Amino acid sequence: MLLLQFSTSHYCRKARLALGYKKIAYRVENLTPGAHALKLKPLTGLTTLPVLLPEVEGAPAAIGDSTQILKFLEGYCPDPPLSLSDHRQQTEALMLEDWLDESIGTATRFVYYDFRAGAGKQIDPSLFSQLVIGVVRRQYAIKPASVQRATDRLAGAMEELSSRWQNSPYLVGDQLSVADIAAAALLSPLALIPQYRQDYPWLFERISQIHQICGEPLPPGL
Repeated sequence: MLLLQFSTSHYCRKARLALGYKKIAYRVENLTPGAHALKLKPLTGLTTLPVLLPEVEGAPAAIGDSTQILKFLEGYCPDPPLSLSDHRQQTEALMLEDWLDESIGTATRFVYYDFRAGAGKQIDPSLFSQLVIGVVRRQYAIKPASVQRATDRLAGAMEELSSRWQNSPYLVGDQLSVADIAAAALLSPLALIPQYRQDYPWLFERISQIHQICGEPLPPGL
């Protein structure tokens, strides 16, 4: 299979974790921000990544959106499962995944790119890196007020996740689910921010464990 991605995208990391967990062989093609739209539009009608090209008989030619990719992979390769056998628990896991996708993943983006433009600029001060960061900040209107809202949202998320992950290796049930994959991917950029590493060591311990289970290299900072 072929995964079209931005190498630094935490949503693309989510797809890679699922592919690794399922032990599905794949390769990646890293696209250039901006120019990527020219390749994606004919495939999915969208301009967002990741996009998976399964390249297997009977499968769609292209699948956009990380949630849809995970759904496809679960049907294509049910073992090892990411679905929970208990219906109530599965519903809860899907709700957590949606919350992480739509709210917490975007909050992470705001906080991370604000950090990279300020205190974290030395991580990669190259002109290209700073240009990309500037493009992202303008695209998503990342400003002090929106960063503060994102910071508050992450603080609430940490309370919710800590009540689960500090008492169990899994967010829901007794096995890895889409909720764990989503959390491990979408919160991973925070590993480069010292304050989060200091305040939430349990989070990054679990993120590391899930990456190891999925055979995915650890994110920067870990």
